[in-house]
Amino acid sequence: MPNSFTHSRGFVLCAALLATAAAPISRAAHTRTWVQTDYEDFEKGVLKNLSLRSDGRLTLAPRSEERFDSTAAYLWTLAQDSKGNLYTGGGPGAKVYRVSSSGEKKTLAELEGVEIHAVAVDSHDRVFAATSPDGKIYKVAADGKSEVFYDPKAKYIWAMVFNPQGDLFVATGDKGEVHRVSSDGKGKVFFKSDETHVRSLALDGKGNLIIGTDPGGLVLRVSPAGEGFVLYNMAKREITAVAVAKDGSIYAAGVGSPSASPSVPAPPPTPAPVPPAAGMSPNQPRVTAAPPPTSLVSGGPAPIAGGSDVYRIHPDGHPQKVFSTAQEIVYAIGFETEGRALIGTGNKGFIYRLDSDGLYTAWLNVAPTQVTAFAPGRDGKIYAATGNVGKVFEIGPGPAAEGSIESEVFDASLFSLWGRVSFKGSLNGGSIAIRTRSGNLDRPEKNWSAWSDAIGSAEGARATSPPARFFQWKATLSSSGKSPQLDAVELAYLPRNVAPRLEEIEITPANYRFPAPTLPTGPSQTLSLPPLGKRARTGSSLSLDSGTPAMQYAKGAIGARWNAVDENGDAMIYSVQIRGVKESEWKLLKDKVREKHLSWDSTAFPDGEYQIRVTASDLPGNTKEDALEASLVSDPFVIDNTPPRITGLSAAPAGRKLTIRWKAADALSVIAKAEYSVDGGDWTLVMPVGKLSDSLELDYDLTLDDVAPGEHTIAVRVEDENNNQTTDKVVLK
Repeated sequence: MPNSFTHSRGFVLCAALLATAAAPISRAAHTRTWVQTDYEDFEKGVLKNLSLRSDGRLTLAPRSEERFDSTAAYLWTLAQDSKGNLYTGGGPGAKVYRVSSSGEKKTLAELEGVEIHAVAVDSHDRVFAATSPDGKIYKVAADGKSEVFYDPKAKYIWAMVFNPQGDLFVATGDKGEVHRVSSDGKGKVFFKSDETHVRSLALDGKGNLIIGTDPGGLVLRVSPAGEGFVLYNMAKREITAVAVAKDGSIYAAGVGSPSASPSVPAPPPTPAPVPPAAGMSPNQPRVTAAPPPTSLVSGGPAPIAGGSDVYRIHPDGHPQKVFSTAQEIVYAIGFETEGRALIGTGNKGFIYRLDSDGLYTAWLNVAPTQVTAFAPGRDGKIYAATGNVGKVFEIGPGPAAEGSIESEVFDASLFSLWGRVSFKGSLNGGSIAIRTRSGNLDRPEKNWSAWSDAIGSAEGARATSPPARFFQWKATLSSSGKSPQLDAVELAYLPRNVAPRLEEIEITPANYRFPAPTLPTGPSQTLSLPPLGKRARTGSSLSLDSGTPAMQYAKGAIGARWNAVDENGDAMIYSVQIRGVKESEWKLLKDKVREKHLSWDSTAFPDGEYQIRVTASDLPGNTKEDALEASLVSDPFVIDNTPPRITGLSAAPAGRKLTIRWKAADALSVIAKAEYSVDGGDWTLVMPVGKLSDSLELDYDLTLDDVAPGEHTIAVRVEDENNNQTTDKVVLK
């Protein structure tokens, strides 16, 4: 949801871009701004007790407190009885833990098995725990005594839920069955899927079961009569969690790519043989159980290719993707007191809240790496179980008293003077305080300035951190009951002006010139905006086009081009001067050149060796007092507009043969080519003695065969490497 700050910044941006269209951009003498306002900006910082909404709004995270540390590697399940006692279990080690409403912590029972993936409490506060592998359901008494309540003859038990009538539904794996068990412990298969695992289970308000499967990624509704209907086939392998909202919407989380087997860090436990079914001879081959879904293998959750998606299936059956992550695994879905869905993920321990179908909040980050289960509590509290390490957290009600964010380190690229720091947001009766620090290392751990005094006004104040290259801010949000919200932090800064740098000068070929520059007659008729929502947030350097236009033939012209850069991104102007290599004074060729190239008429200069000096100035982007310049002198180059000389031209007949000889010489340039013509015929190329045209002086010796008797006119033409030509002739009678 856009806020007023977004709209005002959009207006400022458009105004700035329109101004850009009408005038050259120059930035060094003007204040630049570093703006942090998007989700991507804030998530790069270090957040403590803060929630971050997907549109970039920061608020205080809910109050959270560790209630229990099991010392187990993982807790997979969580349930609460009517007295407020919490029950959980995990692995390795099939232990059932109880955390009383008064905070007493106890290992209630140790069952046979490797792990516990499901605990359920019935309406009489009786506790049931399911073990895996070779799963059995145990009834656990208040004093910790346990007995087998039901054996589904399945390898895994993934989830359990009671209906209002007191029937227990059990989701199993390796056969993909759901069992229904009555209160007396008698049960049978209620629904048989075509999948290997019924991985997740929930009950809607009409008594229908909602189940999620593996490996087909199906979300099904099973009626009280046991009739199944596929609600949605997700493009994922495993449906790790399903939950039903108050309005009847179904939330389902799918993980992993269906087209490839997910990767696992270590092989799961060796599957045990399934006991022979009734009527089967013990001597018959036994079927080996399928391995568990890879999000819950023994040893812990594994990275799964394909990421995670969460869909909301509306009451009318329409599926809609409401959350997606390429890196995290969704393990659990719950609801907070206002009915908004919560998503427990790994492997960074984030709980996300779905604020709407298009907006979510990174609500809370707990210390362990996986959030594996939720349970609603009393008085607006929510409980979450975690993995790696197995803990239970109490969340809410209300926000944390205080939270903070340390921004990413900002690199101004140049030594800079820091200006006003301000923020956008709402205090809501609380406070927001901004502190800053700076340094000349990209790591702020040490050798930076200390944190400054707090800036508590949204209008901001001048940062007192010393001038440097790197900068960081820290915002602290404090509540007096309702959380303040922070939408943006802005820093004004002024990089120190740095002189331009000329890197290279190149003299262009003789007799070619650059076209005259086209001067703008008014504002540009076009305007390129950044992608929607991707406004420019810093005064970044202007990228200048270093290309040069195509040259045009022009006898006597010569030119140069150069490469110049300015770290401030300033527009530059150039002064070009020339002098002979034996001269001491520079003469101005042209001043206030805005292109990185120049051509001039070389015929105004006597033949000889010259150099040019290009001076770059960043004056267009700075005051006269602050402007800087730099110069570079080219390598010597030759101006030569005088044609070569032809001497010793002679023609000597010998029968029907004709021998022609001459010498070509130039004072400054290499002889490039020579040609001859007989009696006004076509010009024909001739090679010098020695074949190579590589000297200021060359000899030519040409023999023509089968020349008819009589008078002939022999013309020769010589050209140097600067396209200067000379012609001579000899008449043979």
